[in-house]
Amino acid sequence: MALNAASHNPTGEKTGPITGPPPPTSSETTAALLGSQKEDPLGQHAGGQDGGDQEEGKKIKSEKELEKDRKKAEKAKRFAEKQAKTVTGAATTPTTSKTKEKKAKSEGPKDEPLPKYVEETPPGEKKILKPLDDEFHKAYIPEVVESGWYDWWEKEGFFKPEFGPDGKVKEEGHFSMSWPPPNVTGALHLGHALTNAIQDTLVRWNRMQGKSTLWVPGCDHAGIATQAVVENMLWRKEKQTRHDIGRTALVDLIWKWKGDYHKKINSSLRRMGGSFDWSREAFTMDENLSAAVTETFVQLHEEGIIYRANRLVNWDSKLTTSLSNLEVVNKELEGRTLLEVPGYDRKVEFGVITHFQYEIEGSDEKIEVATTRPETMLGDTAIAVNPKDSRYMHLHGKNVKHPFLERLMPIITDNYADPEFGTGAVKITPAHDFNDFAVGQKHKLEFINILNDDGTLNHNCGSFAGMKRFDARYKVIEALKEKGLYVKWDHNKMTVPMSERSKDIIEPLLKPQWWMKMRELADVAVKAVKDGEIKIRPEFAEKSYFKWLEGINDWCLSRQLWWGHQAPAYFIELEGEPGDDSDGERWVTGITEAAAEEKAKAKFPGKKFKLRRDPDVLDTWFSSGQWPYSTLGWPRQSDDLKNFYPTSVMETGWDILFFWVARMIMMGLKMTGQVPFREVYCHSLIRDSEGRKMSKSLGNVIDPIDLMEGIGLEALHKKLKEGNLDPKEVVKATQFQKTAFPDGIPECGADAMRFGLINYSTGGSDINFDIKVMHGYRRFCNKIYQATKFVLGNLDSSFTPEATPTKTGHESLAEKWILHKLTIACKDINLNLADRDFSAATNVAYQYWYTALCDTYIENSKSLINDGDAETQLSAKNTLYTALEAGLTIIHPFMPFLTEELWQRLPRRPHDKCPSIVKAAYPTYNASLDDPAAEEAYELVLAVSKGIRSLMGEYAIKDNGTLHIQLFTPTAHETCNSQLSSIRSLSGKAVSQISILNPEDSRPRGCVPFAVNASVTVFLLVKGRVDIDQEIEKAKKKMARAGELVKKQEGILHDENYNKKVGEELKEVERRKLRDALKEVEEMQKAVEEFERLKIE
Repeated sequence: MALNAASHNPTGEKTGPITGPPPPTSSETTAALLGSQKEDPLGQHAGGQDGGDQEEGKKIKSEKELEKDRKKAEKAKRFAEKQAKTVTGAATTPTTSKTKEKKAKSEGPKDEPLPKYVEETPPGEKKILKPLDDEFHKAYIPEVVESGWYDWWEKEGFFKPEFGPDGKVKEEGHFSMSWPPPNVTGALHLGHALTNAIQDTLVRWNRMQGKSTLWVPGCDHAGIATQAVVENMLWRKEKQTRHDIGRTALVDLIWKWKGDYHKKINSSLRRMGGSFDWSREAFTMDENLSAAVTETFVQLHEEGIIYRANRLVNWDSKLTTSLSNLEVVNKELEGRTLLEVPGYDRKVEFGVITHFQYEIEGSDEKIEVATTRPETMLGDTAIAVNPKDSRYMHLHGKNVKHPFLERLMPIITDNYADPEFGTGAVKITPAHDFNDFAVGQKHKLEFINILNDDGTLNHNCGSFAGMKRFDARYKVIEALKEKGLYVKWDHNKMTVPMSERSKDIIEPLLKPQWWMKMRELADVAVKAVKDGEIKIRPEFAEKSYFKWLEGINDWCLSRQLWWGHQAPAYFIELEGEPGDDSDGERWVTGITEAAAEEKAKAKFPGKKFKLRRDPDVLDTWFSSGQWPYSTLGWPRQSDDLKNFYPTSVMETGWDILFFWVARMIMMGLKMTGQVPFREVYCHSLIRDSEGRKMSKSLGNVIDPIDLMEGIGLEALHKKLKEGNLDPKEVVKATQFQKTAFPDGIPECGADAMRFGLINYSTGGSDINFDIKVMHGYRRFCNKIYQATKFVLGNLDSSFTPEATPTKTGHESLAEKWILHKLTIACKDINLNLADRDFSAATNVAYQYWYTALCDTYIENSKSLINDGDAETQLSAKNTLYTALEAGLTIIHPFMPFLTEELWQRLPRRPHDKCPSIVKAAYPTYNASLDDPAAEEAYELVLAVSKGIRSLMGEYAIKDNGTLHIQLFTPTAHETCNSQLSSIRSLSGKAVSQISILNPEDSRPRGCVPFAVNASVTVFLLVKGRVDIDQEIEKAKKKMARAGELVKKQEGILHDENYNKKVGEELKEVERRKLRDALKEVEEMQKAVEEFERLKIE
């Protein structure tokens, strides 16, 4: 067996050619994937094994064939689901139970499980390759294949950018990306795995094109998310709050937490094969990134873009902080609903609107209003009516009396009050409602805050002070009833805002905060996309981007947390002059406190003062919005910033297009004068198999490590209990796991996971994740593994491949065909990756490997190698090598571990010193291999062999099959005559005799036909081997179906609109379908006549 002799060739040197057909539909790929185990439970291709019926995708299918394929795919899918239930869930290779006769010989006895695998290669050293007949290498085992490589890649510096001799970006150009920093709050999930798979595919693809390539890893401190997790952990374990231990101790505790989980995150990213430059790893609270945050805040404050104001914020009473809109979940209610609220023993009523009255001052008259939050009436400062509402015109300018407080409230007129809604009169609570806030500003109303930060009522609430807000809700209603002011309640369809982190009900609350003006920045960001400086894909994401920026509001930057970037802002406490925190004139900012002090002196010359730093931290998005340039060294003018900024692509989920991507664009343009990246690609979101959002509380979140390595059900349950979930949520999540993963999660490996996730990525609708699909791609990995084993087994130690992947002139038709498929596959994959059509790229790679190489050419090459002369054998081996080497290289960006493992075992071409497939040149289109004529001829050979296998299967002929091939055109006659040995090889061992008939030859007696197309018909001798009456009925049904297809095709071709709109090429496809259908009708009619004649005989 020929093994790798070296591997040290300069980057960019060609190591293989190029090719493959246009991608088939995704549904066909999925069907083939799920159905592969019907032929072999491990999806493998074993040398010397009959290929069976594996002709799918070899020619354009008729409607009848497509319908048959769809039914077959459905059946295969059901079979796959049934087989998946036998998986143990432990981190071992799953097996199936109903295909014992087709178990791979390499799988070994079922009752002798392999011992635990131990990688013998020292970390960082090049992997020690064991023989392929070793017990761990007979069959594909992800753990074995994927071990040992990453440490070597990293140590060798393969992931660091390479520069030209002058130290600058190489002539091929540069490609740079920033990894969207995951929150340092725990393990990664499948969304991160999808991001990693797509981005690493782009990075590896560009690196293999010879570009200076940089991919920067990192993590986000995730202020509120991380602090919430650690505070919950502190309470559960120690029954302490952050106030019990103080700010310094809590921050120290979070840094320790960060250290632990940061390592786990990076370990997962390495395990998934992400080719990051770890020497440039970033963290949003690193020294340089913190400097960037401070620099930006100070500059924008000096320019007046950041300002101080007292405005309404989303307030989380449990976490005692304001939240961004992203951290608020809007729960839709149809009517009265009881919800659990943190801090309350009983559920609280929502989805109800309460009607009550206010008394008019100086009158016995009352005015009725309604509210979904009765407790907020304690903060009411006006009643609004529409100026055109005749019912209330006599009340304009009058006041109402508050029933519980010494407060008169004006009746104001405003179009905000809708005469058609409710009573037409609206209570106005400016300090606790976002709509009322605007009305209050317009009419200069009093803003009365009724809440303390912890959600209890404050001193402005009279006898209700000190109560919890929702306890006060019921007390207010009771008090209204006592005063005769309560009217009624009704069900009310409404939205309740809830904290995503704490599950608390959000309260609009007035707080002096730091705000950032966004209108001008947004206009510049819109212009950058419209002018083509940034391309946003897919198209729907670009439209959403414009829509959101058009309606953007100013950004609240302050967070009442202890973990994060503390605002570099200082309040000037003037001696003897009390000040208001919301007064922007009493605040200064500075890179350091000393710098801020100098500003204060200049602002208040000669006055004595002290500086008090704002204890609040900044919204996490403020720092992550600067990620692309701060990770490259800004505010320093570093070499990385010069070489790699703007970055090439920002790839992320569409759900944070506004909250993160738009802010990066706005801040990048403002702070650097350049766009932060040239392109944005938004991938789909991953949901569970039922279409639900993945959530820890539902138990449907999957750790990529568990998918790659496998995990049992009990181990899944244990992870839930060890996590940070509420005990009630643990129960619910456990139940889901029992239903979704009754046998645990099977070991799929990183390569199968990556390939499967990328194949899911259509850039459109969200992904309903299915474990069985991922496990199906493990079988595909095994197909590649076994195909490579077969090739290596046929290349002896004396074999040396040709210096370049070109034709020698000795190639058979089958060889020309596979080389054509290869070059077209390379062309299509490169085009698809450039267009970010990741699903199509993987479909092309899948079909090239599965259908063209494994199921077709390798099967045909056996006869060439076993029966051919020396020249034929050598040519077949060279073609095998070229098809395999290039095939591994084109699929490497998707499957880095498997391809490296197999590529390293291949003999190298002369002068090829490439050390790793990571550095190999990516194959491109090679015109010398493009041979449409060979493709057409060999497709006919495949179609004929398919027809033979179809007839043999349909009539259950297990041996001694006698067949005739009648040819009606010179081209078909020449092809089939010259390729008769290939047809025989591909038709299966049950065929004993094949003869060629000319057009003028009479129809063979006692035979059934298969119309391959209008130019070829295959006949199988069945006389004496079938039930004649049954076959007559079968032939009539086929003839009827073909007749229906004839009518359909004639209808299409006679349609005037169709003929006006469709090009000649598509019309010819439909004409060919009609000719083939007519030929089938003719052959079936003759078959019926032949069977009738046989009855008489």
